Amino acid sequence: MEHGRSRKIVPLLLSLCFFAVVFAGCNKKVAATPPSATPIPPPVAPTVTLNASPSSINPGGTTRLSWSSTNATDLDIEPGVGKVAPQGSTPVNPSTSTTYTITAMGSGGTASASTLVNVGGGRGGAVSERPSSQPANVSELFAQNVRDAFFDLDKSDLRPDARDALTKDAEFLRSYSTVRVSIEGNCDERGSTEYNLGLGQRRAAAAKNYLISLGISADRMQTTSWGKERPLCSEHTEECWQQNRNAHFVQAH
Repeated sequence: MEHGRSRKIVPLLLSLCFFAVVFAGCNKKVAATPPSATPIPPPVAPTVTLNASPSSINPGGTTRLSWSSTNATDLDIEPGVGKVAPQGSTPVNPSTSTTYTITAMGSGGTASASTLVNVGGGRGGAVSERPSSQPANVSELFAQNVRDAFFDLDKSDLRPDARDALTKDAEFLRSYSTVRVSIEGNCDERGSTEYNLGLGQRRAAAAKNYLISLGISADRMQTTSWGKERPLCSEHTEECWQQNRNAHFVQAH
């Protein structure tokens, strides 16, 4: 009989051991996987522009330095100006031809820009004062110096090349203070007429606002949108479409 009882107890003990192991395993805590760290984007590098209007003066004359910057916290213009705001302008009257340099510093690094002011007898020789009225060939000068700003597909934000073009446009407009412009926003053939009219207006407004930031008075500029109605190029290629995505400058009369 004892032998029979032993045969019944052994399986019972084995079953109890099995359930004990399973129970202990179910209650064992699993280490949580630590969340992956989100990478911190690097700081954006600063940009800065500096221009002088006019760039040539007679001895004793005055010119105005104008500048603008992005992503900069500390700006300095040398020689002789010192610390300045992120954008603005200031008069200077150098006695000799002088190169002014602005240095912009921010968390993303350092950027600089320079502009030369010629004083009579310098690199350009004697300088005669420009009359306040427009010269007879101002239309030719406008066509030679004023450049359009171009955009990426479905975008109205300014690319670096567009900012460079608009900076040159601002130099011309500061030199010829009576010139007024019409900024026409254009798009390529893709998209609806209604959508492209809105996109063209945003492109024209972006160009105008950037010129305002460079010191050009808003009342000298008007904006309009032609959408996709006035393409410069009629071929169905990316190169052609790029030509048609622009803020086009026309001299206003």
